Amino acid sequence: MLFTGVMKQFMPKSCDHNAPSVVAIQNVTKRFYYSEHRAKSLRGWFIRSVLRKSIDNPQPGFVLQNFNLEIKQGEVVALVGLNGCGKSTVLRLIAGIYHPSSGTVTVNGRVAAIIELGAGFHSELTGAENAAIYASVLGLSHQQLARHYEDIIEFSGIGGFFDTPIKYYSSGMETRLAFAVAMCVEPDIILLDEVLAVSDQMFRERCFNRLREFRAKGGTMIVVSHDWDQVSQLCSRAVWLDGGTVRMDSDVNTVMAAYEGAVVHGTFAGAFGV
Repeated sequence: MLFTGVMKQFMPKSCDHNAPSVVAIQNVTKRFYYSEHRAKSLRGWFIRSVLRKSIDNPQPGFVLQNFNLEIKQGEVVALVGLNGCGKSTVLRLIAGIYHPSSGTVTVNGRVAAIIELGAGFHSELTGAENAAIYASVLGLSHQQLARHYEDIIEFSGIGGFFDTPIKYYSSGMETRLAFAVAMCVEPDIILLDEVLAVSDQMFRERCFNRLREFRAKGGTMIVVSHDWDQVSQLCSRAVWLDGGTVRMDSDVNTVMAAYEGAVVHGTFAGAFGV
């Protein structure tokens, strides 16, 4: 079991409480709006117009409510919870993709977000062209990209497909490309959202070796994963989200035990959002 062997090299280390904070989320509420009585046909629209009824009645759906989280430099933190509890929303707030409805999100450092397969990739452009665009979005200059170009090709392992439009890529190949570019940006904070699950075992080994090097240099990682082995071996701290709020924030073993107990007994507040 090569992958398991690699994971066991990531022995979690305790947090340095004197380290500076790199992420501070304070009293954040994030709401999205869904529509009631949306007219689904021209006939429905006409009837509701004649009766002077609202065609579109947006209703707020809360994903996070009064959410607080602080992460210090060098920490590797797992966000765990049921699907829809708000884990991915937290990552998107940190990455700046979402803006909070209220509250503040403060991030100190360069962020590399690998949180959605193909996010920002254009299917008609080649892997090389998408890599250049993605690197630019992450703050890499043309000179820096040129310096890392061969490293990106080598690390991604997609070889001759680098000049092929990514509409012909598998999801695993897109992950390879995104991860290779993100690591060459030399970020301070890495956000990972289940994306390595689609990669093959050999590439996962390569990724985790690189993540170990990143962590040894004092890098910070925030990981969303349902892989308990990955969480327990990679992370020293876990934050359990339930119904858009923090239910528990402690060391990984404590949170895992409590979470598994809740799964057995079905004692969840609920899951909503994304």
